[in-house]
Amino acid sequence: MLFWLKEEMATQELSRRLATVITHVDEIMQQEVRPLVAADIIEQLHRQFAILSGGRGRDGAPIITFPECVGFQCIPEEDFLNVLTYLTSIPSVEAASIGFVIVIDRRRDKWSSIKASLLRIAVAFPGNLQLILILRPSHFLQRTFADLGIKYYRDEFKMKVPIIMLNSVSDLHGYIDKSQLTQELGGTLEYRHSQWLNHRTAIENFALTLKTTAQMLQMFGACLAATELPKGVLSSEDLLMSHTQQQDKVQDELKLLGKQGATLLSCVQEPATKNFSRKLNPSELENIATMERLLVQLGETEKAFSQFWFEHHLKLNQCLQLQHFEHNFGKVKLALHGLLEEQAELTGAGDSVMHVEQLLKEHRSLEEKGQEPLEKAQLLTLAGDQLIQSHHYAADSIRPKCAELRHLCDDFTNENKKKYNILGKSLELHRQLDKVSGWCEAGIYLLASQAVDKCQSREGIDVALNDIKTFLASAREYQLLSPKEFHNQFESLPTLDAKAKAQKVLQKLADVQEIFHKRQVSLMKLAAKQTRPVQPVAPHPESSPKWVSPKPSQPSSLAPPQRAAEGPRVETDLAAPEKEDGNESKLEVKNEESLQRSQDNGGSPVLERLGREDLSPSRRFMQDLLETEEIYIKEMKSIIDGYITPMDFIWLKHLIPDVLQNNKDCLFGNIKELYEFHNRTFLKELEKCVENPELLACCFLKRKEDLQMYFKYHKNLPRARAIWQECQDCAYFGVCQRQLDHSLPLFKYLGGPSQRLIKYQALLKGLLDRASPEDVEMDLGDLEGTSAKDVPKKTEEFQGSPAELQQALAVIEDLIKSCELAVDLAAVSGCPDDLEKLGRLLLHGPFSVWTIHKDRHKVKDFIRFKPSQRQIYLFEQGIVFCKIQVEPGDQGLSPHYSFKKSLKLVTLSIHRLGRGSNKKFEIASRNGLEKYILQAPSKEIRDCWFSAISKLLVEQNNIKGRSLLLTSVRKVTLVSVS
Repeated sequence: MLFWLKEEMATQELSRRLATVITHVDEIMQQEVRPLVAADIIEQLHRQFAILSGGRGRDGAPIITFPECVGFQCIPEEDFLNVLTYLTSIPSVEAASIGFVIVIDRRRDKWSSIKASLLRIAVAFPGNLQLILILRPSHFLQRTFADLGIKYYRDEFKMKVPIIMLNSVSDLHGYIDKSQLTQELGGTLEYRHSQWLNHRTAIENFALTLKTTAQMLQMFGACLAATELPKGVLSSEDLLMSHTQQQDKVQDELKLLGKQGATLLSCVQEPATKNFSRKLNPSELENIATMERLLVQLGETEKAFSQFWFEHHLKLNQCLQLQHFEHNFGKVKLALHGLLEEQAELTGAGDSVMHVEQLLKEHRSLEEKGQEPLEKAQLLTLAGDQLIQSHHYAADSIRPKCAELRHLCDDFTNENKKKYNILGKSLELHRQLDKVSGWCEAGIYLLASQAVDKCQSREGIDVALNDIKTFLASAREYQLLSPKEFHNQFESLPTLDAKAKAQKVLQKLADVQEIFHKRQVSLMKLAAKQTRPVQPVAPHPESSPKWVSPKPSQPSSLAPPQRAAEGPRVETDLAAPEKEDGNESKLEVKNEESLQRSQDNGGSPVLERLGREDLSPSRRFMQDLLETEEIYIKEMKSIIDGYITPMDFIWLKHLIPDVLQNNKDCLFGNIKELYEFHNRTFLKELEKCVENPELLACCFLKRKEDLQMYFKYHKNLPRARAIWQECQDCAYFGVCQRQLDHSLPLFKYLGGPSQRLIKYQALLKGLLDRASPEDVEMDLGDLEGTSAKDVPKKTEEFQGSPAELQQALAVIEDLIKSCELAVDLAAVSGCPDDLEKLGRLLLHGPFSVWTIHKDRHKVKDFIRFKPSQRQIYLFEQGIVFCKIQVEPGDQGLSPHYSFKKSLKLVTLSIHRLGRGSNKKFEIASRNGLEKYILQAPSKEIRDCWFSAISKLLVEQNNIKGRSLLLTSVRKVTLVSVS
């Protein structure tokens, strides 16, 4: 409201100041006294029957001269009056108040002309008269008539001023100085009537233009102030541009008027500037003073309008700033609400270590995703604060929006911190639970591995008791918490599932401790009853107990366990002699039965409801996909539970060589991550596609980024193969393979992810073939005999978009290609660790390479040098050169690669070569010091590489440009804030 009042006051001030200018112009030009201007009576002034030469009497009275004029008596009264009125209004008020001196030159005329002149002057002279000087006729007779006439008609003239008859010009000089008389009257005053008339006309035109301009600016300012402010960025920009253009036009007109005034002033001053000895007459001085006063009024006009425009332009700028702020506010607010919605969807504290780590990864991903909106919100808030501090007229509207943005940012940040805290506690809980669960599993395996036949002697019993004592003491090494400590540390967790899991694990811990106690009691009783023989029953080697817990509900660091083979009963034979150990046997038998039920019901409930013979072709594809997916997940689970988890068992440490113990993560890669993704996410999404096969393509497209974990897995495969070849004969792998009843060694199963990608490719190709129009027509031909209402059900499977299926197939094929390239690249020796920073691997192949250094060679001489054979890898952000070495191997000569150098794309440029080089292209550093000429095996390969590198360079330059722009905006914002 204050701003609108201020603008209204600015408009009123502009109108007041311009009205003052108009008044001053009228005063300067004496418009209230003389309504006429020279242009109105230009013809009468050209006749020169009366002139204002600019001379002055001895007391400063203006002199009006009536030269000899033929036909003076024929001049109309109106013309005579207009000319005298105009001439008497030109001198200043001060000079005019002294009175005018009239000089009548009638030396060549008659007495009748003198009489007519005096009569007209007596009747029509509009000013004050001081003196009338008449140069009488030179003819003797007319002079006599003049003397007699003056005496006779003096009373008839009714003149109150003296009328003096002069015989000659020399007599005139006695009353008026020569310097104030024109040359016609024997004086030295320079007077050119045409010049005087031009100056008067130009001055009056300038004054009129200035007055008209001031009036126009009054109307223009009122029009600008009355314009309603628009709503919207584009309309505000258009209005600002339109008003600015109009203002520029007005400014140009004012500047042009100023130049005209300066030019006119210089023209008036020209006589004095050309001849320094010449003095300007009073009339010319008055013209100069008039122009200077008019130019002062022009300056006042410019100042008044500039002040108004400053206020109006500020209003328009603030309106545009407000529109930009509100537009950006809407976009940022929408982005923050989207982040909060995504954050709200990330619920739960996780039910395993891998699940919690996955949730933490999702939270970190969301946090990274939210960095840009949060930064935009902060910058927008700073911009809003600057607008408020600059006294923006909409500060009351901007202030709550800034507060809302800060509130949304704080909500997102605080909620992230809260969830990080919860997930941190949950992760610690599950790690502790996994420790307890692993310790319990190790205890069960220890008890199961104690052979019965070795416990028939005192030495065997002592060894068994010592093993149990040592194992119980290992609880301190695991830093296992007591039940009370568990409750105190994790009672703040909000999820009931986590608390229930903790209670189950604690109950399991209590059960295992009770079993150990009973085993100790049993062994001590056996030691006391050596006289009572016990029939030994040795377990079958192929049915030795598994170390995976038989409880289907037992928590794991990966997922609920699914056993690959049935676990045998434990402790049955050893507990038979004692009745008090019966509960232990019942507990373990119950566990075995529970495991069997878990295995029997391990299939997908969706697949159980579907019969293969009742399924359509596309759904048979989906059933095949789900069945193989479950088998794939079970195989990965068996590797994790059967090979990875037992590596932490103390009693198996002696079976694991140091090289395997130190590189176990390299051997198995990120197979846990693959298992977690497929078991928790991908399988569930595939099950949703059973009823809607057309959603399968979206499933693969949606998880395009998650599937990149296969690239990481395959990149590690060469290292895993090297470790396997070195350790494959160790006893640990044999024990694990027998426990899992696997017919193949471990590394065959580690190739499962590669086979899985190929399976996805084959299934997607099959679905794509089924989705083609020809196949749809063939399948619709099978619908004969079905009712009309059943036709849509049988054809709906073909409603999926072939384009989406093609995109999904392209994703898998690109992934397979990148995995193959990753395996190939991993075989390169001497690669630096920071090679991963170059991004995804895109192309690779052999090239002939010439290296040209600017200081040593010229580009035109490169053909003289022998090229180097290099294997080149193209990444998203760089190029890697490797040396090709052919070495003998088991299957003959095979190429091996060693790292030579890597170049970042941002430092390179690419060029084609001239004619005769259709297989070559050039890569050069930006500084031009080094150049590399690459020759591909064929023109097609050259074109493919050239296109790929050019596209990457364009993308890199665009990203760099946006980064520099964002940096500049941030710097400008920080400087403006400071």
